[in-house]
Amino acid sequence: MLAILVVSAVLIWIDSTVLGIALERLADPVQGLGATPGQLQWAVGIYSLLFATALFLAGALGDRYGHRTVLMLGLLIFGIASAWAAWATDPVGLILARATMGLGGALIMPTSMAIIGWTFPPERRAGAIAVWSSSAGVGVAVGPVLGGVLIDHFWWGSVFTINLPIVVFGLIGAAVVLPNPRSPQRRRLDPLGLGLSTLGLLGLSYGLIEGGHQGGWDRWQVWASIGAGLVLLAGFLYSEWREHEPSFDPRLFRNRQFAAGNLSLAAVFLTITGQAFYLAFYLQGARGMSALDAGLMSLPGAMGVIVGAPLGARLAARLGVAKVSGTAVLTLAACFAFNLTYDVSTSLVVIGIVGGLAGLAIGMTVAPTTAAVMATLPMDRIGAGSAVSNALRQVGSVLGVAVLGTVVSSTYQHRIAPALTGLPNQEAIGTSAEATRHAAGALHRPDLVQLANDAFVHAMHVAAGVAAGIVLLGAIVLTAAFRTSRPSQSSDQQAITPERAGIG
Repeated sequence: MLAILVVSAVLIWIDSTVLGIALERLADPVQGLGATPGQLQWAVGIYSLLFATALFLAGALGDRYGHRTVLMLGLLIFGIASAWAAWATDPVGLILARATMGLGGALIMPTSMAIIGWTFPPERRAGAIAVWSSSAGVGVAVGPVLGGVLIDHFWWGSVFTINLPIVVFGLIGAAVVLPNPRSPQRRRLDPLGLGLSTLGLLGLSYGLIEGGHQGGWDRWQVWASIGAGLVLLAGFLYSEWREHEPSFDPRLFRNRQFAAGNLSLAAVFLTITGQAFYLAFYLQGARGMSALDAGLMSLPGAMGVIVGAPLGARLAARLGVAKVSGTAVLTLAACFAFNLTYDVSTSLVVIGIVGGLAGLAIGMTVAPTTAAVMATLPMDRIGAGSAVSNALRQVGSVLGVAVLGTVVSSTYQHRIAPALTGLPNQEAIGTSAEATRHAAGALHRPDLVQLANDAFVHAMHVAAGVAAGIVLLGAIVLTAAFRTSRPSQSSDQQAITPERAGIG
């Protein structure tokens, strides 16, 4: 049973990282789809957006119709969407396929947790959840490397074919092995909350992404979209506040430590997702690395997370969350600041060391902060708190691609524009570094390649500075909220680990 659930969960984490390896190829107008930076941002962010907003629906459906039934539905949707993405013929098709994959992933995660909770006895449950949570590390480590191998030897869509045998294995295993538990107390489906949150995040993301493209920030459509998104999200929070048993409980934010810890974690996920987006273009575009080599560069960070999570949990038990996680978030901010020194000739050893240190800081932040945040809640609110925390992380991932991706795009376009004066189709050539490099070959202007690389590195520096500032603010908030907390807690609180809270 546990093997089936772990393999199914690996799908989610592979697809949260593997697309980054294919971004450079997708932007290529010859070997890829000729996708613009905005379309690539949508392809990355729409997965997390649908994942975040459909999480609550998945749990309620599992309670009503059985968690195995919903898990298998999620696997089936994920498999069909993966095939759709692999053979998509245009960026719009890829974006829609990725959105469908996010929906399928949302149906897999909470139902997997529920099956473990319903079937494993209490003395074995914590160990089972710990093993299941390890799927995140496996997916994050394996996804970019395996994706790099496929990109270097096959077409860009092959990165999505990884999912197909996993889906088949999961479906057969679930049908044969897994039970189909359902809750005697069925939760409401909350279609209003689902609609308001999805449309609100879509509107906000659209405004942020499109503001950096196709005419800039001075268009009314951009600000109207951002305004409409904020209004819809406010309506979502208001509707949930009025519910007796809301899917997303905003009342939990009355707790200062719960609010500060989750907002800091959202800031961390926002920045690391945005960084992954621009580093993909830095390594494969500006530096000309192969997809496999770029994938291997992600391993130090993944190993750092694996080492940092248990280390941070042990240190926080002795020294407190403020000292351990606060220092770790400050270290992550320093790693982003160090990105300002990167250029096209920076040693890969240095980049690997900084990546490993950043991964260590992330692991030492997420695990102890999650446990501390959940420990601030009474036991009967742990499930609601877990749902809020998971949703905020995914929202942070959506906004990370929207915000930092837009910073890179708009800064690049502003920087490269003077060098393209007088060239034909200047606006299209200056859309992205990939478009400029392609035009350099067509126009027999090799000097444009260096100009594109220099402009992109400058844009990356600006985004890294923004990321460092966001994480620094998160460190201040986290430290201020937990600085008076004692490392020792009640026995009830000590029992609340990230695994028990339902968060890997």
